[in-house]
Amino acid sequence: MEKANKIKPYIVGFLSTITGWIGILAVPVIILVILNIVDYITGIMASIYKGDPLTSYRSFKGIAKKICQWLLVLVSALIDWLIIFSVEQLGFTAPFAFLIACAVAIWLSFNETISIIENMKAMEVKVPPFLKPLAKYVKNKVEEKAKIGGDINGSKD
Repeated sequence: MEKANKIKPYIVGFLSTITGWIGILAVPVIILVILNIVDYITGIMASIYKGDPLTSYRSFKGIAKKICQWLLVLVSALIDWLIIFSVEQLGFTAPFAFLIACAVAIWLSFNETISIIENMKAMEVKVPPFLKPLAKYVKNKVEEKAKIGGDINGSKD
């Protein structure tokens, strides 16, 4: 108990620094990380439930995907910073902070939610029938609001 009391101020200080640094992006990122962990755990559970073999390769692949999601949010935050910097150099004040990064983190969070629901269904857990369509609906709304041009995944650029 004594060690926990000594470590606690460092953890709180670290989290406060990060939260102060990324501001409004903290909530979507924390939610994304929690959903990443839950998706990873339910993915392993569903795999075991279905009798699929668990391999270190599949496990690494799942972890690598989660890390790439975090990197995608980081790249989006860098784009936000670049836009804000550019706008400020023109003498204007940007009306937002981390707009793109928040949209990416929210979209990824709903993607993870859908995956968690699918993992639970694979384990024959009763899932409210409205939950998956609701998650898909919100994910699609985020896509619609953030849509600027064509589909980046389908482009040849």
